[in-house]
Amino acid sequence: MKALSVVAVCASLALAACGTGNQIRVGSDGRPLPQVYRISAGQEQKIPFRLLDSVNALRSAKGAGPLQYNAQLNAAAATHSRDMSVQNRPWHFGSDGSSPLDRVNRVGYTGRLVGENISETFETELETLSAWMSEASTRDVIMDPNARELGFAWFQEESGKIWWTLVTGA
Repeated sequence: MKALSVVAVCASLALAACGTGNQIRVGSDGRPLPQVYRISAGQEQKIPFRLLDSVNALRSAKGAGPLQYNAQLNAAAATHSRDMSVQNRPWHFGSDGSSPLDRVNRVGYTGRLVGENISETFETELETLSAWMSEASTRDVIMDPNARELGFAWFQEESGKIWWTLVTGA
């Protein structure tokens, strides 16, 4: 009987070791808890193009023209992502009171600001894009047929929290 117990324990341990380790954790409400999305150095170069390709696919499906990255809009987005982290709140005003229009003017953008989307999350850029597309006001910034250019940037804190900023211009 003792030998059978030892075999059962060993079998249980062997089966437990076969798990993937990527188990979904569930909160008290039964919903999956968010996973921290860590942006690796290798991902940093891929993220902007995944987002741009996804935005352009969404725009194309609705008959809107494609967007192109603009370095000045990227700079304005990067500045605001870091500043939201410093302020520890997602909002459209900088710690110095600046608006999205102020920020694009500061970086020398000569086009017209169409809009700005922001997010504070632990999710990927594509999950964030999906959330923006689910709300009319943020979807309108992405899908505006007058938009021609895009700026996109993020700042990730040590905790894993990511501050995303997307700016469109014409």
